[in-house]
Amino acid sequence: MSKLHIDSLTKSYNNKIILSDVFISCKKGEIKGLIGLNGSGKSTLLKIIYGAEKADSKFVRVGNKIIKNVYDGRNLISYLPQDSFLPNNISIKSLINLFLQKENRPIVIENEYVKPLLNKKNQDLSGGEKRIIEILLTIHSNAKYILLDEPFNGVSPIIKDYIIEYIKKMKLLKGYIVTDHDYENVINLADKIVYLQNGYLKEINDKKELVELGYMSKTTYNTVYKT
Repeated sequence: MSKLHIDSLTKSYNNKIILSDVFISCKKGEIKGLIGLNGSGKSTLLKIIYGAEKADSKFVRVGNKIIKNVYDGRNLISYLPQDSFLPNNISIKSLINLFLQKENRPIVIENEYVKPLLNKKNQDLSGGEKRIIEILLTIHSNAKYILLDEPFNGVSPIIKDYIIEYIKKMKLLKGYIVTDHDYENVINLADKIVYLQNGYLKEINDKKELVELGYMSKTTYNTVYKT
């Protein structure tokens, strides 16, 4: 199986270590949730895995292929950035044709949320409408592994729930690493959780560990996870 494997990943800015010897892996059919406080380096980690940002050192591999840059990862790793990436002045239908292979286009064109927007241009869409199109374009790329950075940014609760269910429905075909400042969405979506703190990545086996690590208060934990 062509697993996504990352290790020995280190990154520093101005002599401050952001990521220290990080190891993370993901396999097909798995959704890995990446959580951590704002500024802990979650987005930086995803950009480095994708190849859009340089690391001090890294080893990224999909199956037997070593990924050193964005070009190496083409058709293997796809990345949804936090900020909108769609160009303006082009119809949504044209963007779908531009971004996706022919065989992947119909599922997006026929999507209930996309259909009414096909003849509109990107600048005419709301933030939530843009986000759902960007997510669908990323998921339905040819890549085996999908990195989603703040996918729920600017979307309504209804769209959030739709995106969570959609990713779960599509998960058997690909592997996902998802991060979002709203940890509840990530925890609800992910099969496994990893927590980034002080440059180190720790696998979370029990949500109570998030209280011990200082990520959430005992009160929040009891409110959110009280059974």
